[in-house]
Amino acid sequence: MNTNKKILILTANYGNGHMQVAKTLYDECKSQGFEHVIVSNLYQESNPIVSEVTQYLYLKSFSIGKQFYRLFYYGVDKIYNKRKFNIYLKMGNKRLDELIQLHNPDIIIITFPMIVVPEYRNKTGKVIPTFNVMTDFCLHKIWVHENIDRYYVATDYVKQKLVEIGTHPSDVKVTGIPIRPQFEADVPKSMIYKKYGLSSDKKVLLIMAGAHGVLKNVKELCEALLLDSEVQIVVVCGKNAALKQSLSDLEQAHPDQLKALGYVEQIDELFRVTDCMITKPGGITLTEATAIGVPVILYKPVPGQEKENALFFEDNGAAIVINRHEDILESVTKLLQDEETLEAMKQNIKKLHLKQSSQTILEDIVEQSDLITSNKTYARALS
Repeated sequence: MNTNKKILILTANYGNGHMQVAKTLYDECKSQGFEHVIVSNLYQESNPIVSEVTQYLYLKSFSIGKQFYRLFYYGVDKIYNKRKFNIYLKMGNKRLDELIQLHNPDIIIITFPMIVVPEYRNKTGKVIPTFNVMTDFCLHKIWVHENIDRYYVATDYVKQKLVEIGTHPSDVKVTGIPIRPQFEADVPKSMIYKKYGLSSDKKVLLIMAGAHGVLKNVKELCEALLLDSEVQIVVVCGKNAALKQSLSDLEQAHPDQLKALGYVEQIDELFRVTDCMITKPGGITLTEATAIGVPVILYKPVPGQEKENALFFEDNGAAIVINRHEDILESVTKLLQDEETLEAMKQNIKKLHLKQSSQTILEDIVEQSDLITSNKTYARALS
């Protein structure tokens, strides 16, 4: 592999997944010996105020703005034509030009849909091999552009959708979504049970609550579940200090059954010992669940990529989707008591995993960039 190539990775902070994939690809580049690798949060660097406002609106779409986001996601997908989105087409243009002038990249990798990047080729005539690493289990047309040299996607289903709208099959490679390498490591469970004060003889339910909350009334749900002495609950509150504090009395009253945690760096450890988890259907979290084989309960997915991800996993027997708050307790209790269904879901979600995605993608990108560069050189020679 030619590790002398200069690589520019472009991403955006709308949800943690795009940034996380960029970081994972950066780490893979460094581990493979690439010295010239730059990661840019393009929109944040280009216009911090606009970026912060739109990020705030994006986060609000998961609570009070669900219908607005539904209209945006599905509306744009139906009428999408890049020329009609002139503002979006130009977003980040000046900063992109600065980055290219400064770093002169041989390769551009994109982990968030940015039309300005492939449009740069139309604007300048400069051909820099450009690749989209898609971060969900569904397709939105805003990712698609004639100047994207190859798409790296999660499943055959996403590839099929790309081909259906005119993308050549050879321009799409099914690789899975890049995740941190610890999720594919072999770690003994015994030390994990001990570390978190859990018993290997009882069921473990993991609730990924997070800063923006996967569900409401977490405390009430925990109180009801704690009536079953054979169930242990781990609530990961992330940066939501208020949620963690609200669970403190309950945790003190049931120290052997309830663990309320803040941000957990080695979250793969908890994935390994849980019997199922309640989480948001983000592309990265779901991919991490496929790597370890964690059955997932997906509560009230937001219309858009979350809903499409949830439906894909439900259709593949890897998830249970719950849309009504009053159904959560019954569904969780029933699943934890159903060994056969839990095992089937575990096997089904494992089938969706593709190993070493980052390595596969990087090797292919370097190979494709060599081909594009040599073809460009050949074309110049002919002219």
